[in-house]
Amino acid sequence: MAKDPNPPEGWWYNTRTGEVEHGTVGKAIDRLGPYPDRETAARALQIARERTEAADRADRAWRGDDED
Repeated sequence: MAKDPNPPEGWWYNTRTGEVEHGTVGKAIDRLGPYPDRETAARALQIARERTEAADRADRAWRGDDED
């Protein structure tokens, strides 16, 4: 992709390449973010996993089958 002369604010994690991006970004479908800084973007998969686990717990609690 071409380098954007006006990059959007934030940092992204590219799920296809496994790299953190800022300014030169891949396709939107391949990105997680934006994140406030490089370090947070590098943890994108961990953050997504934690959010999914929390949502799963909330779903179980809502259904009344919470076993945590």
